Amino acid sequence: MDNSVLFQKIVAFTTAVHQITNEITKDVKSAELTSVQYKIMEYIAVSQPVTLSEISDCMHMSMPNTSREMRKLSEKGLCDKVTDPLDRRKQGITLSPSGQAMMNEAFLTVAARFAERISQANEAERREIAQALDLLQRKVFY
Repeated sequence: MDNSVLFQKIVAFTTAVHQITNEITKDVKSAELTSVQYKIMEYIAVSQPVTLSEISDCMHMSMPNTSREMRKLSEKGLCDKVTDPLDRRKQGITLSPSGQAMMNEAFLTVAARFAERISQANEAERREIAQALDLLQRKVFY
């Protein structure tokens, strides 16, 4: 297959992923969080521990803006800083127990919406979806 055709397919796929992500995560964030803060919390939840620079890169935010948002999340008691035992100069960021509880609740809603989206898929199709996602993860999103 021509790489340009494959590229167009990946662009269409990633666009669809963003659209579906917006649909299934709509209205799941706590009223006390901004949309940016929720996205940061979501990233931390699936990648913890993370560094401030990793959050900045992933969210396409400047370091000062990332620091400010992280300070706000810490003040709300939703995130904790942990010192790397191998290099005490490095700090990782994790969810606090209350932050983890908040994200667990949000993910329950997202999981239910996802289950609804794939409710028409039979078991064989679900296995195919899982295999396709594994392949994408190994070959494209590594």
